[in-house]
Amino acid sequence: MSGRRSHRRSSGAEGRGRTCSRTVRAELSFLVSQVERSLWEGHYAQRLSPTAPVYLAAVIEYLTAKALELAGNEAQNHGERNITPLLLDMAVHDSLLSTLFDTTTISQVAPDGD
Repeated sequence: MSGRRSHRRSSGAEGRGRTCSRTVRAELSFLVSQVERSLWEGHYAQRLSPTAPVYLAAVIEYLTAKALELAGNEAQNHGERNITPLLLDMAVHDSLLSTLFDTTTISQVAPDGD
């Protein structure tokens, strides 16, 4: 036998020589490439670390999940099954997220009467 060793990898996408997106590798729902593009187009910095959009996508995903969890709890407390803008507004303004959302107005758009 020759001195070669076979390098086996996991059975995931990486093992078959396919590329794996940063979103999949980070196990996120928010697209890392979309966050990176927003950072570039916003001209927030002259240079951008490769991990910056991954970290920012994770933070945005966490804050979104926390706000929706609080709004879901608020909906249960009011005996409703759906999260409305009013419940979301009440949830984020009556919690630890209130300092983050203190200058935010959540619109109360009335549905169409079709």
